Amino acid sequence: MTRVLIVDDEPDILLMLRVNLEADGYETALAADGETALRRISEEHFDIVLLDVMMPVMDGWGVLQGLSGETEKPRVVVVSAKSSARDVARALELGAADYVTKPFSPVELSELIGRIVGFDETTLDAHREATIARLTNGSSPTP
Repeated sequence: MTRVLIVDDEPDILLMLRVNLEADGYETALAADGETALRRISEEHFDIVLLDVMMPVMDGWGVLQGLSGETEKPRVVVVSAKSSARDVARALELGAADYVTKPFSPVELSELIGRIVGFDETTLDAHREATIARLTNGSSPTP
């Protein structure tokens, strides 16, 4: 079963994502800040992390930087209200697999998780590059 760590400081977002993802067959865990997320990632196995950027204690940028040196790390999809091309590019450059802006469709997010988890490293790199290419052409990030 695919394990998903949901990292967000908004309790309503945590609950909504947990309910939707568990209904789709994912096993979920929660963290309300980046520091807790990094600790859980170091102690447990997660296939994917849904990561907010703007959080107390440690933000999503700090989490991505903290994961950058790790060899065994989960794939990260940033889920944030920050929607500038600069923020999306920064997240991808720091190793995020994809970037979803709030508000988002829970159905599309669940489908994206399934695709990202199924990608091999080569496909993941190509996906990341395609997302950056869409940004440079003025399109919005996925989904």
